[in-house]
Amino acid sequence: MDSRSDADGGDGSRSPRDVFLRLVKGVCEGPYEDLADLYAEQTYVTHPFHPLDAPPLRSRSQLHEHFTAPPPFARTLNREPVNITIHETVDPEVIVAEFAYHGHVEETGEAFTVPCVFVLRVRDGLIVESRDYIDHIASARAWGQLESLLTALRPSRDVDR
Repeated sequence: MDSRSDADGGDGSRSPRDVFLRLVKGVCEGPYEDLADLYAEQTYVTHPFHPLDAPPLRSRSQLHEHFTAPPPFARTLNREPVNITIHETVDPEVIVAEFAYHGHVEETGEAFTVPCVFVLRVRDGLIVESRDYIDHIASARAWGQLESLLTALRPSRDVDR
């Protein structure tokens, strides 16, 4: 049976607030295999402040790959969403959610906080569009990827000059 039907009675009754809270809780606790089910089959998810200009995720299958891909470094982040403020808009499909992922790296004990703002459009209980503004520097630091991010951001040296 489709987990989305179980969750909302099949009628799309999950509010944008409910969907957002399930998303951020799921990012922290899993199961990661189920996170893509919060999105419409065709969706549009962007990370406008991504320093490497990541392409948008346009389908549930791309989101499934995104959520279930192994982290590039062997680190375990124990985290939870904190300081959640959800702003409802005049458009009943759209919310703006301010929050942070707060936690620690299991292997090192290092604490981290990653501030975020998500702008979500939820239709019939599914995310059809999301703009995720994340502090990518704080995220890279938590994942142990800050050096590789900085390296990727440096201009390549043209050896022919």
